[in-house]
This record gives sequence, structure tokens and C-alpha cells, in this order.
Amino acid sequence: MKIIFAGTPVFAAHALEALLKEDHKIALVLTQPDRPAGRGMQVTSSAVKQLAQQHELPLLQPHSLKQPEIDAQLTSINADVMVVAAYGLILPASILDIPRLGCLNIHASLLPRWRGAAPIQRSILAGDCETGITIMQMDQGLDTGPMLLQRSIPIASDDISQTLHDKLALMGGLCIVEALALLHQGRLRATAQDEATASYASKFKKDESKIDWEMDAEQINRTIRAFNPRPGAHSHIHATPLKIWQAEVRASCTGSPGEVVSTEHEGIRVACGKNSLVLKLVQKPGGKKMSAGEFLTGNRLQPGDHFEYQDD
Repeated sequence: MKIIFAGTPVFAAHALEALLKEDHKIALVLTQPDRPAGRGMQVTSSAVKQLAQQHELPLLQPHSLKQPEIDAQLTSINADVMVVAAYGLILPASILDIPRLGCLNIHASLLPRWRGAAPIQRSILAGDCETGITIMQMDQGLDTGPMLLQRSIPIASDDISQTLHDKLALMGGLCIVEALALLHQGRLRATAQDEATASYASKFKKDESKIDWEMDAEQINRTIRAFNPRPGAHSHIHATPLKIWQAEVRASCTGSPGEVVSTEHEGIRVACGKNSLVLKLVQKPGGKKMSAGEFLTGNRLQPGDHFEYQDD
């Protein structure tokens, strides 16, 4: 098949790489313009651009798709299909109609659950038991189009956003290859989404990464996992911010929410609204990630001290 591919981050690059291994012609790659990234804010090419350049694929990086010249350029390709994965720009209706077989989106959830920008984090935060990949025929709505193929995987109790992302990125590549094969054979069938069961995975607000110790320990642990690696769940101890990267839930204990119950070799045990958490991996501002034991070696912390929910 002749394909236009639209995607930007690593998640999308996995899909492009899977397509390149098959007998498909990638006629054009669309990706976001280069932008500053990282601590040094160096202008950086997207993962998709880097892969496209390695394979010497035609590349386009428009700031907007709402331009007549873009429509004309895409139309001239006579593509069979456009594959979209975490592209980052809204496709106007005029572009959705350009490929002969339409536009297929690789979405990292089991639609109609978790439409929107942050399905991986939201699934962990909500305590979902499973997630997956949905290949969807795109329409003008936000992840509302008919579902063409769906595959699921369990969410492990120790999955963080990064590990779940990596699993789904690989699965996304496999699913789009399978979907295109079925499409070529005329065996791909569309199923309308059930609006009654739809949910929206909105972008995170800054305050959501702050730990509220009044919450159940399990919910706090899901917050820690959902915000790993970005932006990192955090709290304050002795008026100093502390990011918490890994913790384990423990049974109920005495102590008010946020109170340090014990400082042991296995970690820092903190009382929550229900049960408690043992903090395993933490990070001070400007420092490296360290075990709780390493943190305790250089920082005075004792039972009775309190973690606090503070404005940044």
C-alpha cells in the first residue's frame, strides 16, 4: 500500500518502523516541527523525523495542516491510506477525505475508554486492570471514529507510564500492520463506539502530580506510577520538595496522613488516609534519584515528621 504517515514521538516511531519492515511504500512522513527539548532546551528533531531521515523518506513538518498547499501536496500523492500515531496536529476534514481508504489512527487505549491526550497515564491512575491498542477510522471528532481492530494487554501492578508506553508502542506497530493486511484483504470491519461508555483522558494539570496524603495509599501509589517518568509525583518534607518515584503499599498503621511512621532500611513508611506507603526511590531538587536508604543517610528524617501538600 502507498501510505502517508503522520506521527511525532517514540510511540509513533515504533509504528513507522513496523510499517517499513512490511511491503508498504511510505510516500510521505508528516511530523511536528523541530522544537527545544531537554534541560539545555536544544532544538531537537522528533523520533519520527530521525527515523524518516535514516530511511531517506520524503518529510514534511508543517506548523498547521489548514493550508491549501498542504491539501494539494497530499492529494498529489494518491495515497491508499494515511496512518496517524500521536501526531499532535488536528487533521481537517479536507485531509481526512484525501486517502482512498481514509485515515487510520493508532490509539493507546481500549476505546471508547480514554479518548484524548493522556490515555496511558489515566488508565494507571484509574486503577484499570487492562488497556490496549485500538486502530480507528478517523472522523472529525476526538477519537470518536469507528473501531477497526483492538488488542488488549494487562496492566501490571508495577507498571509505570514508561513501561506501559513501551509495551503499547510495540503493540501499536503490530496492530497497524495487522489492520492494513486485513484492510488489503477486505476483511477489516468497522464497529461504532458506544458513546454511553466513553471517557476522556484529558491532559494533566500541574496540581495533579502533588501527593495528597489524605488519599488511600493505593491511589497515591497509582499517582506515583502514572507520573513516572514525567513530571514525577511530589510532596514536601521540611519545606523542601521531594519527588517520589517508587513506593509500596502497606497495611494500615497508626499516624495521621503524611506522618512519617518509621525510617527503615526498606524505606520511609508514611501514613495515608487509608493504609500506608513505603517510599523506595526519591529525588531532591537538582539531585539524582536515590534509594530511601541513601536519602536517609544524608537527610535527617524521623518518625513524627510530616510530608505536606504545598503550593509550588
